[in-house]
Amino acid sequence: MESFEQLVDQYQPMLHKIIHSLHLYKNHDEFYQHSLIALWEASQRFNSKKGSFTNYAYTYIKGYLLMELKKSHQEQERYVQPDTEFWDLAADSYSDEPLQKEILLSYCHTLTPNQKKWLLYTVCDSLSIKEIAELEKVSLSAVKAWRSGARGKVKEIVRF
Repeated sequence: MESFEQLVDQYQPMLHKIIHSLHLYKNHDEFYQHSLIALWEASQRFNSKKGSFTNYAYTYIKGYLLMELKKSHQEQERYVQPDTEFWDLAADSYSDEPLQKEILLSYCHTLTPNQKKWLLYTVCDSLSIKEIAELEKVSLSAVKAWRSGARGKVKEIVRF
């Protein structure tokens, strides 16, 4: 047999003809690579006593591409991936934040407005003392005072 590069040059029109006859317009480059692999395997397995190489190569390559097409189709069927719009809707469809705030506020009837602010910012928004102070435009020590007062009152409510 001749070198593989010469074989590719000689049979390249046939490879494109097989790809075209199977209507493989998606992933064209991938199927072209598979056809090259099939051509190489056909050249390795060919027995000159059983007929011409052209007929053998054509049948082998077409069968190989059909198998790859079947694998590709099965993979697409097995691993369905929803569109990005689905994930956007799924992420936004449920939020328990209003319920969480409502439950927290039900325990806060004895807290001052600033202590409630500290509790909601800390639990719902995951803000630090520094961030709360910057947001409310107060000192760090003021926010720490809200925190200590709120913790003591909430502990008393939860015990009973």
